[in-house]
Amino acid sequence: MTRRGQLLGLLADGSLHSGQVLAAHLGVSRAAVAKQVHALAAWGVPVEAVARRGYRLTAPLELLQAGRIEAGLSAATRGRLERLEVHEQLPSTNSYLLAETGLAAGHCRVCLAELQSAGRGRRGRAWLAPIGSGLCLSLAWLFDPPPSAPGALSLAAGVAVVRALARVGVTDASLKWPNDIYRAGGKLGGILCELRFEAAGPAYVVIGVGINVRLPQGLADSIDAAGGVRPVDLTDLAAPPSRHALAVALIDELATAAATFGTQGFAPFGTEWQQADALRDRPVRVHDAGAVPRDGIARGIDAQGSLQVEFGAGLEALTAGDVSLREVA
Repeated sequence: MTRRGQLLGLLADGSLHSGQVLAAHLGVSRAAVAKQVHALAAWGVPVEAVARRGYRLTAPLELLQAGRIEAGLSAATRGRLERLEVHEQLPSTNSYLLAETGLAAGHCRVCLAELQSAGRGRRGRAWLAPIGSGLCLSLAWLFDPPPSAPGALSLAAGVAVVRALARVGVTDASLKWPNDIYRAGGKLGGILCELRFEAAGPAYVVIGVGINVRLPQGLADSIDAAGGVRPVDLTDLAAPPSRHALAVALIDELATAAATFGTQGFAPFGTEWQQADALRDRPVRVHDAGAVPRDGIARGIDAQGSLQVEFGAGLEALTAGDVSLREVA
C-alpha cells in the first residue's frame, strides 16, 4: 500500500487526527504528512485541516477489505472462487483480469479497486468513480464449452445485479437495455462484459460492474453538463447498504449467474429481465452506427436478449453491438 493509501486508512473514520500522531504512525515527518494530505485531493478525497489540531475527512469512508468480503460469501461462491483481490488503485479492474490466464472452467477470480484511473464503460466511454463513492468490481469466469449466445451474458449479469441490490434493500432498481442499471430516474450503475475466445476452445469472460453508492456533491451536475446520463446513488435510502455487503451480494449473484448461464443460457433470466425492463413500451431513439437516428417504441427483448423495437415498418430485433439507445422525452 502506498503512503497515501496508509494515510487514507488512518483518516477513514472521519475523526480528527493530529499531524504528530499521523506522522508517528506513518514513520514520516509532519511536513510529509501535509504533502500526502494534498496528494489525497488528486484522488478526489476532501480533507479538512484544522489549525493546530490536525486533519479529518469531511465524511467517513468505508474502505474495502478482501478478507471481510470473502468471509461473507456463500459456501457455493467460495467453492468457485480462486482468488479475490482489493487494490488501492488500478487503471481498470476489467483490464487487470483480462490480462490473466490459467483460470479453471467453472471457477472465478474477483478484483475490486478503490480507484480506477482508466475505468471504462460501454463503447469506450469513461467510468468515473471517485474513491469510496461506489464499487468498481470485476469477475472473471471461464466457460468450457463456450456459451451458445455470449451476447446475452450482459443481460444475465444485469439480472444478477438487480438480485444483488434487492438483497441489500434496493428494491426499485431497473434495467435499461443492454447494460445500464437505473433507479429514481437516473443511472445507478453499468455493466461491461468482455470476452476472450480461445481457438476451438473455452471462452474467458470478464464481467465488470460499477455501482454508485455515495457520489460527491457536484458530480451529477458536471456529468449532466457534459451531456451524459444523470447519475444517482443510494444515499436517499433510509438504510443505505455498506459497500462490503453490496460487494458480497454482487459477487455471490454474478458467480451464480455465470454458472447458470454456462449450462442453461439466457432462458432462466428472461422473465426477470422483462420485469425489470425500464424502457418497455416507451419511445426510444436508436442510433445505428453511421446512420440517421430512428425513433420507435421499445417492446422488450426476445429469447436471445435482442431488443425488440417497433418502427413504422414493423418490429425489428436489435443486438447490443449495433446500436446505442436513448429514451425520448
